[in-house]
Amino acid sequence: MPRFFVEPGQVDDQIITITGGDVNHIKNVLRMHQGDTLSVSDGCGKDYFCSIKTMDKDQVILHIENSWDSYVELPVKLYLFQGLPKGDKMELIIQKAVELGVYEIIPVITSRTIVKLDPKKEDKKVARWQMVCESAAKQSGRGMIPKVTSPVSFKKALELAGALEAGVMPYERAQGMDAARTLVKELHGKKSIGIFIGPEGGFDPAEVELAQAQGIRTMTLGKRILRTETAGLAVLSVFMFELEED
Repeated sequence: MPRFFVEPGQVDDQIITITGGDVNHIKNVLRMHQGDTLSVSDGCGKDYFCSIKTMDKDQVILHIENSWDSYVELPVKLYLFQGLPKGDKMELIIQKAVELGVYEIIPVITSRTIVKLDPKKEDKKVARWQMVCESAAKQSGRGMIPKVTSPVSFKKALELAGALEAGVMPYERAQGMDAARTLVKELHGKKSIGIFIGPEGGFDPAEVELAQAQGIRTMTLGKRILRTETAGLAVLSVFMFELEED
C-alpha cells in the first residue's frame, strides 16, 4: 500500500491534507482515484489508514478510516556516524540504513576521507541524500523520516556522540567475538547509541585512540574485512535483531 508522510498540522480531525510533490505522485505516478486507500504517518508516532476524498491540482484530501500508534520504530535511537565514502556509496548506505532502523545519519570527514565536497554543491548533495532517506522510509514503512545532516569533522562527530548514552566503533584490532557479543548485550536498555564507521581505508589509529578516550568502545565484526558500505549495515543489522524488543 502506498505510504506518505505529513506534518502533524496537516491532520485535522478526520481529514488529512496532502500537498507539495506528493500530489503529483498520487495523481500522475500512482494514478490513484477517489476512494483509493493509502497509508499516512505524521512522523511523530501516529499512523493512519485513509481513503482519497477529493483531488485537485494543488492538494489531495484524505478521509481517515482508522488510526493507531506506530509500532515499527526501534526502542533505541541509532546514530550512524559514517565516514564519507567515494562515489555514490553514500546513497546505498543511507537507503539500507533507513530500512534497518537508523534514527539519524551523520556523514563524517576523517583523516583518510578521499572525497572533497565542493562547498557550493554541499547543500544540494545533502538535499539529495535526504530525498533518498525519505524514499527509503516510505518503502520500508517507517514511522518517521530519519535525518541526514551536513558533513562534520571527526572532532565534531565525537562531540555529538558525547550527548548519547553509548558509542561503538568497529575496528579490526578490537578483541574477539566473545567481547563483541558481551558489548552488544550491555547495550540493552540504552536509548541512544552512536555507530562510527570509517571511510575507505578505515580510521587512522590516532582517531581510534581519540574515540576510545571519549568513551567510544571498539568491537570486532569477525575475521573478514568489510567495506565501508557494508560495515555500518552489519552493525545496524545486529543491533536491530538484538534490541528490537527492548
